[in-house]
Amino acid sequence: MERKIAVVGLGYVGLPVAVAFGKTQEVIGFDINENRIKELQSGYDRTNEVEKEDLEITNVNYTANTEDLKKADFIIVAVPTPINKNNQPDLTPLLKASETVGSALTEGTIVVYESTVYPGATEEDCMPVLERASGLKCGQDFFVGYSPERINPGDKEHTFETITKVVSGQTPEVLEIVADVYSSVVEAGVHKAANIKVAEAAKVIENTQRDLNIALMNELAVIFNKVGIDTKDVLEAAGTKWNFLKFTPGLVGGHCIGVDPYYLTHKAEELGHHPEVILAGRRINDNMANHIASSIIKEMLKKGISVVNNTVSVLGLTFKENCPDLRNTKVIDVINELKDFGLNVAVHDSEADSKEAKKYYNIDLKEKNELATTDILLFAVPHNEYRNNIREYLDQVNENGIIFDIKGIVADADIKEKQSIWRL
Repeated sequence: MERKIAVVGLGYVGLPVAVAFGKTQEVIGFDINENRIKELQSGYDRTNEVEKEDLEITNVNYTANTEDLKKADFIIVAVPTPINKNNQPDLTPLLKASETVGSALTEGTIVVYESTVYPGATEEDCMPVLERASGLKCGQDFFVGYSPERINPGDKEHTFETITKVVSGQTPEVLEIVADVYSSVVEAGVHKAANIKVAEAAKVIENTQRDLNIALMNELAVIFNKVGIDTKDVLEAAGTKWNFLKFTPGLVGGHCIGVDPYYLTHKAEELGHHPEVILAGRRINDNMANHIASSIIKEMLKKGISVVNNTVSVLGLTFKENCPDLRNTKVIDVINELKDFGLNVAVHDSEADSKEAKKYYNIDLKEKNELATTDILLFAVPHNEYRNNIREYLDQVNENGIIFDIKGIVADADIKEKQSIWRL
């Protein structure tokens, strides 16, 4: 029997899911942000995750009306799961979404969560909210499942349809239904997890593993900087070994790698275990903005370039390349550190929305033609705009200036004789 699907939360994760299902059947796309609904109804996706052509051909009913959810019997929840200022999980969006879904639940409905959580959250935190809001009994009147999202913002190669989907269900029967529903659109197939907690744990360790590997690269970069050798050169040499893992140093922000490990450490500490390795990796990565800003100041002083009231041009503000997402970007930490040292900062980003930059960080983004010549140029985010037009941006650097290249996109041959380059 074909299930009537609804997707709750139409952001970087939910929209691609809704559109994928909407190519084969009518789907209800629900979001509480009415402006977002209006934009999608007009064929505009501000996240750039879905092409305009795909929006046009998909059969999604975009709505902010909770009543529309009552028409569905398979509801996918894909809302953000952030952390608070103390690096503790903030389940507020997830629990509010559960209340909304619960108020519209009908008997026989399956609710599948895709949001990243710690093991146990679906059954221990979300399920009771669904029961209270619906007046129905979970496991009897309705059922839950968990299928962790694997959307990689800005990645047009690894998409919802082409990434193996981990699925889980409250009972063996529910698991089969969840697997069948996702298999209908996910070309890469599904992996049936042993239970919901296993699926939740699998998701949270995916990004924890990446976080730790990047933390190792960042610590190595700090060490190699003190040794006086180029980390990029070291990694190129080490990378010739067949089993060397090719991670690179950099700022770790965003809504995934910089957040997910804290969900796992929260659960560990709740159970009486202090997760030393994971938290050590988090400390290293969270401190990289300070290291980069301090290095900029040191290099300026070494070269006799004045700091106070000088202006540094920063290229890129989003949390990753070729993506407009500004949430939890660590570039802002570098900018704030530089301002504390007395520098002025001119920021350009080819992907970010200027209104969002102003709203979230009080940053007035510069247009490309507004960037003046500078002593200091920081390639913070390697958008394709910068990679493809690198000469144009390097020409803005004064003869004795310094280029700071966080992600190693500038070749030594691109640097003029009296200029210098610093890489992470």
